[in-house]
Amino acid sequence: MPAKILLYYLFTPIADPEAIRLWQRDLCELLGLRGRILLSKDGINGTVGGDMDALKRYIRKTKDYAPFRGIDFKWSSGSGLDADGRSLDFPRLTVKVRDEIVSFGAPDELRVDENGVVGGGTHLSPGALHKLVAERGDDVVFFDGRNAFEAAIGRFRDAVVPDVATTRDFIAELDSGRYDDLKGKPVVTYCTGGIRCEVLSSLMTARGFGEVYQLDGGIARYGETFGNTGLWEGSLYVFDGRESMTFGDGAAVISRCSRCDAPSARMVDCVDDACQVRVVLCEGCGDASPCPRHEAAAA
Repeated sequence: MPAKILLYYLFTPIADPEAIRLWQRDLCELLGLRGRILLSKDGINGTVGGDMDALKRYIRKTKDYAPFRGIDFKWSSGSGLDADGRSLDFPRLTVKVRDEIVSFGAPDELRVDENGVVGGGTHLSPGALHKLVAERGDDVVFFDGRNAFEAAIGRFRDAVVPDVATTRDFIAELDSGRYDDLKGKPVVTYCTGGIRCEVLSSLMTARGFGEVYQLDGGIARYGETFGNTGLWEGSLYVFDGRESMTFGDGAAVISRCSRCDAPSARMVDCVDDACQVRVVLCEGCGDASPCPRHEAAAA
């Protein structure tokens, strides 16, 4: 069977996250799945990989739990399976309970009910996004909800990319006033699978952004729909062994090697082991490079 990866999340109240953690851990171990699942009182966020049959069983069993029936599972191709039939894209299985299923450092600001995040942006399907752009033209602002290094290899055309190294930096970035000029414009937030925009759009709405949208299903769903023919440019950064993916042959390479300036979408760790930033570096230039923050400090 081919190797596949599931990306999914759901915001919904969970009365006993620890009990759900044990159930999800045992289910994944039984099915031979690897990946990372986070749970909190506000829902579930997961990426798991394995063979297709095991993942289909995982979906059926997970949706048997009534609060999880509405999970939107997104599929993508994995790198392969090892001799035991386990995903090569994840070294292990981790299932944890956290204060937040996506770490903005603002658990007290998030409100969740049985319908999802309260006060978030209006969801737009990929088709509805194109309709909005057709109707509103250049007034529409794409706002990247990911870490800045992720946007280095792929982003929506002319998007605003906040200078954040981690998701927790968004609160200070929004409170800085740098984006106050966008508060009167239609702002479309986007991220890998949609989860970060659920929270980000609610934070923006609470701070006076008047017309906030979020791309339903994130870049992953948009790429499934339009491939390389739409408004997305480049590669999608992913947090597993694949490191990046494209939506078919002929994807544009929009990033350049930080050393030799050759076109490349290859990313490596910053030379500082404590740094969470990744850097574009082509095959010919090695395996580690200073990130922009360290280069600025050295200068």
